[in-house]
Amino acid sequence: MSHPEDHPEPRSVPAPAGRRTRRRALVAAAVLLPVALVAGLALAQEGSPEGRPASVDGRSGGEGATGPSPSDGSDGSGGPTAKAPLAGKVVVVDPGHNPGNFQHAQEINREVDIGTGRKACDATGTTTSDGPGGYREADFTLDVSRKLRARLREQGATVILTHDADRAWGPCVDERARIGNEARADAVVSVHADGSARGNHGYHLILPARVKAGAADTAAIVGPSRDLGERIGRQFALATGSKPANYLGGGTGIDVRDDLGGLNLSRVPKVFIECGNMRDPQDAARLTDGAWREKAARGIAEGIMSFLRG
Repeated sequence: MSHPEDHPEPRSVPAPAGRRTRRRALVAAAVLLPVALVAGLALAQEGSPEGRPASVDGRSGGEGATGPSPSDGSDGSGGPTAKAPLAGKVVVVDPGHNPGNFQHAQEINREVDIGTGRKACDATGTTTSDGPGGYREADFTLDVSRKLRARLREQGATVILTHDADRAWGPCVDERARIGNEARADAVVSVHADGSARGNHGYHLILPARVKAGAADTAAIVGPSRDLGERIGRQFALATGSKPANYLGGGTGIDVRDDLGGLNLSRVPKVFIECGNMRDPQDAARLTDGAWREKAARGIAEGIMSFLRG
């Protein structure tokens, strides 16, 4: 068996002069090439934003870069930005009634326990007129609630609708309260429009009374619910130009009640807003105007945002 040391490398033989010249040139080129590469890299760094070289796919960290959207907590180039104002907050929006309730009288008339007694599961809601063709409260509340959801989501909130016309009727008032409770919502707003007498006009907020009966115990939410309602009222008035109701609340736009299951059974801050009176021509003209409904959603959203920011 042979070993490496039995076969030493042959000694070098001097090459002819021409070959020595070519070899020197190759060695010089090999030495200069890394230097050129380093210099080129330095120039590339000087020409890219903040001295950063372009990435391998040709994108840089500059204005045209592709990166996570601002809603993901970063700017357009992937850099960190301020957190969305309502990130981590949960808001439940409750569109009053349901457009399908009219066809389900038996189901919505079934009584449910609201703590202080028993009450119908739900109601059809009102309309702008007694005859056919009137604008229905259920359509109004759904439109405003969808607009409100969009605005709150833009601010980073998680928004849950108690229904989105995705069910034939309902939900019942006790289920509406349960949805907010199970979501551990930071705020719940039930959107409505009133059906009072002609000449009665303006908005009002309905707040929970202090109730402790059966499954109802509002002690923990009375204070924060008032804060939520008052903030929404102020912002709603500013956004829409509406005045507080002239027929209840003594001009405050605040009404406290103990007969609404959606409030009695809530364990989280919750209010109802009656955005106007559908049976009054002055209010009806506003409620049927899509641009005004956008203002209404903005006012409610800003009130909720004020409450959640503290």
